[in-house]
Amino acid sequence: MRQREAADDLPRVKLITSQGEIVIELFENEAPDTVGNFVSLVETGFYDNKLFHRVLSNFVAQTGCPKGDGTGDAGYSIHCECDKENFRKHFRGSLSMAHAGPDTGGSQFFITFRATPNLNGKHTVFGRIVTGFDTLTELQRVDPDDEKARPVDPDKIVKAELLRKRDHEYFPNKVK
Repeated sequence: MRQREAADDLPRVKLITSQGEIVIELFENEAPDTVGNFVSLVETGFYDNKLFHRVLSNFVAQTGCPKGDGTGDAGYSIHCECDKENFRKHFRGSLSMAHAGPDTGGSQFFITFRATPNLNGKHTVFGRIVTGFDTLTELQRVDPDDEKARPVDPDKIVKAELLRKRDHEYFPNKVK
């Protein structure tokens, strides 16, 4: 499958973080609505200067909250695509939509530090790290439930840049 993807024109985004760069490839074929939403947010600069508000060692690094604490969103929700027949599984370096329940995702996403099969079929995997695993592992630990595990200056996405996309418009398919 990776050889087929390498030959494809899947969209790619570079996350310039306070620790370095992460390049991600987006699974538009399997999660077109989630990718459409993510690309549209990248294009508007939504992710620029967003904190990694939840970084749990050996689990996930989460970002995309405009409030910086995990309680904010883009002002709308999108449909979950985690129950599709061809859904992607959570492996090391997966990019997945965070949510509070079915069809409540919008802007927050997480990147997995390891395979997390317990999340399969519950969160939409819509991309993977192509380069930058070393940057991911350098992110400071942030546990929202532990005051002692909150750095004074948490890591953030300085800028999200669209490297390539397919020749069509990208937009969020919002839940009505």
